[in-house]
Amino acid sequence: MCGIIGITGRDDAIDGIVAGLKRLEYRGYDSAGVVANDGRDLRVVKRAGKLEQLTGALAGQPLASRAGIGHTRWATHGAPTDRNAHPHVEPAGRVAVVHNGIIENYQSLKAGLGDVRFASDTDSEVVAHLVGRELETMDAPDLFDAVRRVLPQLRGAYSLCFTALDDPETIVVAKYEAPLIVAHADGVGYCASDVTALIAYTRDVAALRDGQVARISPDGIEVTDAEGALAEPHRYTVNWDLDAAEKQGYDHFMLKEIFEQPQAVLDTLLDRYTAPEPGSSPRLHLDELRIDELDLARIDKVFVLACGTSLHAGMVGKLAIEHWAGIPVDVEVASEFRYRDPIVDPHTLVIAISQSGETVDTIAAASHARDQRAPVLAICNVVGSTLAREADGVLYTHAGPEVAVASTKAFTTQIVGSLLIGLYLAQVRGRMYATETADIIARLQQIPTALERVLELDGEIRELAERYKDTDYTMFIGRHAGLPIAMEGALKLKEISYLHAEAFPAGEMKHGPIALIEPGSLVVALASAGHVFAKMVSNIQEVRARGASVLALGTDGSTAELKEHADHVLTLPEAPHELAGPVLSVVPLQLVSYHVATLRGEDVDQPRNLAKTVTVE
Repeated sequence: MCGIIGITGRDDAIDGIVAGLKRLEYRGYDSAGVVANDGRDLRVVKRAGKLEQLTGALAGQPLASRAGIGHTRWATHGAPTDRNAHPHVEPAGRVAVVHNGIIENYQSLKAGLGDVRFASDTDSEVVAHLVGRELETMDAPDLFDAVRRVLPQLRGAYSLCFTALDDPETIVVAKYEAPLIVAHADGVGYCASDVTALIAYTRDVAALRDGQVARISPDGIEVTDAEGALAEPHRYTVNWDLDAAEKQGYDHFMLKEIFEQPQAVLDTLLDRYTAPEPGSSPRLHLDELRIDELDLARIDKVFVLACGTSLHAGMVGKLAIEHWAGIPVDVEVASEFRYRDPIVDPHTLVIAISQSGETVDTIAAASHARDQRAPVLAICNVVGSTLAREADGVLYTHAGPEVAVASTKAFTTQIVGSLLIGLYLAQVRGRMYATETADIIARLQQIPTALERVLELDGEIRELAERYKDTDYTMFIGRHAGLPIAMEGALKLKEISYLHAEAFPAGEMKHGPIALIEPGSLVVALASAGHVFAKMVSNIQEVRARGASVLALGTDGSTAELKEHADHVLTLPEAPHELAGPVLSVVPLQLVSYHVATLRGEDVDQPRNLAKTVTVE
């Protein structure tokens, strides 16, 4: 993985491809390359490093072609070097490929090719060899048919994009468990791994479904299944424009997206609730629901499946669902779920959370649950994504495009989405009076204003970041709804500043983690007013007594006492509901991580080794 774009039918196709790759940079990558197909030869330019390395090389050898494909790579097989960068061309120079995903059986496929020279260490190159060999055996070489013959040999996840000398203005693409978008506008054909790469050209796109293959040319797009029968992709119109993905005066996308959170939460809450009219009941609404409410009312167990930041949002969701709907909930790392024989049946609801809707671990876990006849609800930010299409119901978070690799506004809207699903399940199970539901919805609608107040602390937080930017070890602690935010705060600090940080339940300190505390350690304590506040004060006293510096996040009702025990206290507004507190308390931790990383000179939008959309297991 990580980013794919192909264009055919434009005189400046390569310029368009490079521009598309630029818009895919947010996904994270370590090399980039393009191939131009003018019908005479396949001319490849690729370089390790950032896109500037590629554009510098192209300046010395410009490529003129009406068709080509390009790629930004995040290394999985083979180091991030020039030779391992995509595109890959088979030895005869007849076929080029770019690939997202992993070909799990590539070693056996390589062995089956015999004594063939490979020019890279990647799993992807073998696909170019296989397609090239198919073309050699055909009386009338046809790239589309050759690709379809090769696909049954592949195991793993892939979005594949091919160009061949035999038909220079045709691009062939194939998709399985990795996202791939196709589009056609004004006599030009396009493909991409992410709609962001295409939004400058068209808003009308189609997402290929698993197993589908497409032939793209200036004349149009033909989509079939693996056997060659005509098939229909998922067509949709993008409702945001390129301006939404620009920095708009902020130094980094991450900072812009932190400050967009009040609006993102407001948009996620918009039109979710219909107030009661005479003779009717108030109703909460999801975006799409293909599950009968009577079936939801019979649910007796919930699994929340997610990875990384989304997992922490799911932990807050667990508290909401158990508290409001009265259903036991397990939160599971999606990548582990299907390997442990989970007990799932039609009375088990699976909630799958993914910003992109293309996280392969989460998609695979949700698919496993559906194989056991469990209904699946998705919390997702991307309309038309794989997870959204395959789920039985969707709540879209409406956060807008999130460009920075480290998630911020997607996380807070995922929490809000989880709270709404908790209320929705309480509604269908008859666990709440209409007045209770209305009261909680009214409280949640106060979150955007409270977030504005939190963001006013940015200057104070930057001063704290200056003080703590060289701290070698930071421990985050919390209880109840504060624990997922402690975990998210530690993750943010690690992933963009590369400093060592860990999170623990505050009550577990005396069971081992307190041994890590020594003079000079920093402990960040989530200590909002609430039913576990007194316990948090005791835990703060424990670490302070052992020489740690304590940065406490309190609220208007807890600050006075915290100042007696902490080195510094950030005072947040009281949350409109205790379960909404995480939406407010995570924002200072996002800002701390951002300022620490920028003060240390790190690339906060594209941290090393990380990708925005994880399409490999």
